[in-house]
Amino acid sequence: MYNFLALLSGVFIALMVAVNGDLTAMYGNYNATFIVHVIAVVFAFTFSKIGKKKLFPKKKLPVWFYLAGAFGIFSVLFSNYSFGKISLTSILALNLFGQTVFSLLIDNFGLFGMEKHPFKRSSLIGLIFSLAGVVVMLDDVAGVDLAALIAIILSFVTGLNTVFTRSINARLSEHVGAMPGSFINHLVGLPFTLALVLLMPGNNIALIAQRPSPRFWIYLGGLFGVLIVFTMNMTVPKISALQVTLLAFVGQVFIGIALDLIMEHDFSPATFYGGLIVAAGVGFNILNEYVQSARKKRQAKQ
Repeated sequence: MYNFLALLSGVFIALMVAVNGDLTAMYGNYNATFIVHVIAVVFAFTFSKIGKKKLFPKKKLPVWFYLAGAFGIFSVLFSNYSFGKISLTSILALNLFGQTVFSLLIDNFGLFGMEKHPFKRSSLIGLIFSLAGVVVMLDDVAGVDLAALIAIILSFVTGLNTVFTRSINARLSEHVGAMPGSFINHLVGLPFTLALVLLMPGNNIALIAQRPSPRFWIYLGGLFGVLIVFTMNMTVPKISALQVTLLAFVGQVFIGIALDLIMEHDFSPATFYGGLIVAAGVGFNILNEYVQSARKKRQAKQ
């Protein structure tokens, strides 16, 4: 079940990116980010109330439990800088590499109070496949200038930040629940997105006041954002951080490719083949875990 939810979170990520692209084209990047957060807060609040969930924890929690929404804004800023300086495929690959590195650290040392999942030698083949997929996707990192080098570093850091924020959200959700955790995440991020709207040079704030587009689906990014945090809050405490990272990536890549083909956007062979290799690595690790689990059950019965 939890493997499926991790995969599903990647599907939601791809759908969110697709609709947010249209929203950004209409309102501008920072305005769109603010609109997405407003919509996400409304949806998460509504879902929490329908489920009769309390929105905030009964007891006082460490301040850092609430910081995921604030740190998530850095991913937006870093991705904005990187876009156009290196290819989208390379951004995606470096992001995955950053997530993989941090996931391994969290699994091995139990950072942020997460359950330890020591790396097994039997998982090495799957990891090698996954890293090989990253290498295939890095199609333009040779011979770069300073701006591209900064973009490479920031894309890698974005991957680290992704794992960092979802780990914090998972800890918070242990005390408030998965959906209220999503609500708090977007609520905390809301004033930071508003600050971007007000302070970023060249941003046209007046676009927010224009009439809504008749294409209502471009406003669904907030809903998908809520579902992403919700599924991650359910999944992260249950399976290894590395498994979450790779499964979400597989879901994101192949739904993204399907959307590109449907909407006749550019198709990236590097993303496709790299995604296939990563998927092979994920499949090997899941099969390996299933075999080991079945073996332990047989031994316990004997």
